[in-house]
Amino acid sequence: MREECTECGGKGYEVISTEKCSECKGTGKSKSVNLMSLSQKDVGSFLKDGSVCPKCGGSGEVEVRRSCEKCNGTGAFYKCDVCGKPIDGPINGKEACSTCGKVDIVHVLDDSCNQDELEVGKLYQAKVNNIANFGVFVDMNSNLRGLIHSSNLSTPLEPGDQVVVEVKEVRRDGKMDLIPRHVKEFNIVEVEKSIPIRKSTELDKFIGKLIKVEGEVIQVKQTGGPTIFTISDEEGLISCAAFERAGERAYPEIDADMIVTATGEVTARADRLQVEVKSMKRLSGAKEAAVKKRIDEILDKRAEPAEIEFLVESEILEKLRPAMRQVAREIRKAIMKSKPILLRHHADADGMTAAVAIERAILPMITEINGADAEYHYYKRAPSKAPFYEMPDVTKDISYALEDAARHGQKLPLVVMVDNGSTEEDVPSMRQAQVYGIDMVVVDHHHPDEIVDQYLLGHVNPAHVGGDFGMTAGMLATEVARMINPDVTEEIKHLPAIAAVGDRSEAEEAEVYKQMVSDKYSLQDLKDIALALDFEAYWLKFSSGKGIVDDIMDLGDKSRHKKIVKLLCEQANSMIDEQLTACMPNVKSQDLPNGAVLNVLDVENFAHKFTFPAPGKTSGEVHDRMCQKLEGKPVVTIGYGPDFAVIRSKGVLMNIPQMVRELHEEIVGGGVNGGGHLVVGSIKFVEGKRTDVLSKLVEKVGSVGVE
Repeated sequence: MREECTECGGKGYEVISTEKCSECKGTGKSKSVNLMSLSQKDVGSFLKDGSVCPKCGGSGEVEVRRSCEKCNGTGAFYKCDVCGKPIDGPINGKEACSTCGKVDIVHVLDDSCNQDELEVGKLYQAKVNNIANFGVFVDMNSNLRGLIHSSNLSTPLEPGDQVVVEVKEVRRDGKMDLIPRHVKEFNIVEVEKSIPIRKSTELDKFIGKLIKVEGEVIQVKQTGGPTIFTISDEEGLISCAAFERAGERAYPEIDADMIVTATGEVTARADRLQVEVKSMKRLSGAKEAAVKKRIDEILDKRAEPAEIEFLVESEILEKLRPAMRQVAREIRKAIMKSKPILLRHHADADGMTAAVAIERAILPMITEINGADAEYHYYKRAPSKAPFYEMPDVTKDISYALEDAARHGQKLPLVVMVDNGSTEEDVPSMRQAQVYGIDMVVVDHHHPDEIVDQYLLGHVNPAHVGGDFGMTAGMLATEVARMINPDVTEEIKHLPAIAAVGDRSEAEEAEVYKQMVSDKYSLQDLKDIALALDFEAYWLKFSSGKGIVDDIMDLGDKSRHKKIVKLLCEQANSMIDEQLTACMPNVKSQDLPNGAVLNVLDVENFAHKFTFPAPGKTSGEVHDRMCQKLEGKPVVTIGYGPDFAVIRSKGVLMNIPQMVRELHEEIVGGGVNGGGHLVVGSIKFVEGKRTDVLSKLVEKVGSVGVE
């Protein structure tokens, strides 16, 4: 195997310096010329420009060269075709080392090869195509067919038989004479056409020409005609069409995520370029590793997030910058590799603003890379009713992802979780996703558990750097979105203010975010938008609500935004008033040992069910009313049902995740789990242990400090 020397580029020498041409003394003109030897064209050129020095070609300088030490001036290296060991050159007509050369070498021609790759006297593998009276026609690949004359046949052959042949002659008309050879022991050497590798950005220069590309298979799609392979190299995507038979899968051994090399002709199809595949192979070993490394290194550079100034000054944000950049980098890299994005978020105002901020950042990039309708194939947003990744959520996500992989040949998605994903409750779902190789990143502000980090590529949580839940997911995700795509800043900069109001954040950053957009949105405007989002989330259930959610967030028609927010707030407030009219007379209050006032409500028996507001929202509204009534006092409100309790507090220094862990250990058979923020959360338990759990919970609430 002859390989061009990489040191000298195949020239066999290195240029040390340049010096003045000794022939023309640096003028570039010839001293004398024989006019009788010049053609009419050359005479015209001579009269116009003068003669050119033959030694320097008219430059006036000549190169001072040194023979390349690496290849000893040959410009190339030879390697054994069988074992790859360096050799000085062909031995006995074989490009093999002394050891491998003792065994016959049979060449297998790639489908990209034509007669240029054939050599008389060498052995090739062939397959019998059909039988004629005068001999047997055999195929050496899909392009080359030759004849074994009947006079050279000693044993009968049948169509489909494999046979080793020696090329006896290649005629001018392209016909080949072949001789069958019986070889007992031989080494197989695959032969590919020697073609330079081209990048995706170069295809327009080679329309109608044969090229070779290398890269990672992103998608395999079977049409009624050819099989379409989408290959990603370090600069973009390449559409490759391979045809076996109409509707039949070409190269079934090649699938998404594999590193391949493909040879074919570049053609123009409507407004895009396509490679009509003649040969495609999966790379393995060192070649696979080298191509993957090259692609990953370039993608890593291109995926680097933008250097931005945060919208607000914040010590917490600055400390989180590395983690935020990591999440932004993973999202950008997934988009560039045409990996679908599944955006999971808690179904409330904070979760929705967080998700939509990232959605607005990534959709233009997905469309740019994968085409106009890419949003429907490479992106999905789905709300989660609970503030963690529930088993029904992950089951649906895995099922849909596997269906898309089987039907459309897509990669499995990157799951981006916002306003959930930080707690131990997420772990069972994360473990299921990990089995299928589904990657995840998280942007959340619920109190984190260290155990989740082993399942994540990136994790943003203010508690990691000394912050708390006051830095909401909507604030964090908006800044991450700006790192992904700074162009969306003006479009989404009001979303943190909505998130702050929706999650009742008292952080300093929340006030700054609200002041930043106060010229366009009053505090009441922000409250109305947050309420409208919560109200609509209840009715949307598991639907993303794209379109109507955009209108509520003022990301669409301005007039429609005002009308829909006003209408939804009227409906929401009416239903809240109706619910509280039924609830408030049934709230029971008591003073706790620590001075806090505890309010409890049985939402199962004293609240409307299966309507807005849900038990969590109902408990929150009751808590707000009681805080107004007991202004200045620490207040805790518990709304409970048969097997759950919702906790809201003000001025009480609780740690709900810790309480949940303690209750789980202390109440045997209680099945206690849950969590949330430090002072706002929910607990689940088995119905038969409700009295024990609630009694113990109240005891713990009464023992903590108050502000």
